[in-house]
Amino acid sequence: MTIEGSLLSHLVELRTRLIRIISGLLIGFIPCAFYARELYTMLAQPLLEKLPQGGQMIATDVATPFFVPMKVAMMLAFVIALPHTLYQTWAFIAPGLYTHEKRLALPLVFAGSLLFFSGMLFAYFAALPLVFEFITYFAPEGVAVMTDINKYLSFVLSMFMAFGITFEVPVVVMVLVKTGFITIEKLREIRPYVIVGSFVIAAIVTPPDVISQFMLAVPLCLLYEAGIIIAALTLKKDKQENDKTRSDHSENDNT
Repeated sequence: MTIEGSLLSHLVELRTRLIRIISGLLIGFIPCAFYARELYTMLAQPLLEKLPQGGQMIATDVATPFFVPMKVAMMLAFVIALPHTLYQTWAFIAPGLYTHEKRLALPLVFAGSLLFFSGMLFAYFAALPLVFEFITYFAPEGVAVMTDINKYLSFVLSMFMAFGITFEVPVVVMVLVKTGFITIEKLREIRPYVIVGSFVIAAIVTPPDVISQFMLAVPLCLLYEAGIIIAALTLKKDKQENDKTRSDHSENDNT
């Protein structure tokens, strides 16, 4: 096959995979759109439960009451269709990977997706209620707490992204160790700097309150430690398998 033919076949394959990904997103979006209002109410629940009596959320733009729930429906459709999206992406790139790369990539993709969702759930059920309780508690006397629904959605999405990315730390540590970019000993050596950096990052990406900063920084430190432990166990297992393989080869040679 010529270079032009190979490139054309890859482009056709890419187009097919993209069409399937978009189709999966549309299929997931249609049922979510019917329940867009209920989905937004569910998303806003951490704030609604902490608002003082008489407090409510408002919409300051004419089209906001329609578009904001639709954004939530699209976000949920993306989450629902993510396994299908990842599979299509994997099916496109897998033929170009070596066997050992395939063994490493697939578990990392699965673990990364699971950890990202775990970070979002942690933000929704643990971090957001505490943050909103802290904020509403310190509202001055006579100030009505009424948040615009679009700004609330932007705030929640930023928190989801911050916690989702934070929960990817074990995967990042694993990749760095497996690729030989850094050693376990070096990771342990820089632990104090990582702890300080965790609180600095938390102060930058979270609202200016102590609660949310601790809620992000502490899991970041713990997940860093978890990444070191998992990477060390994986390297130990790989070493045992390599020793066993060399031993089997040595026995075959002697035979």
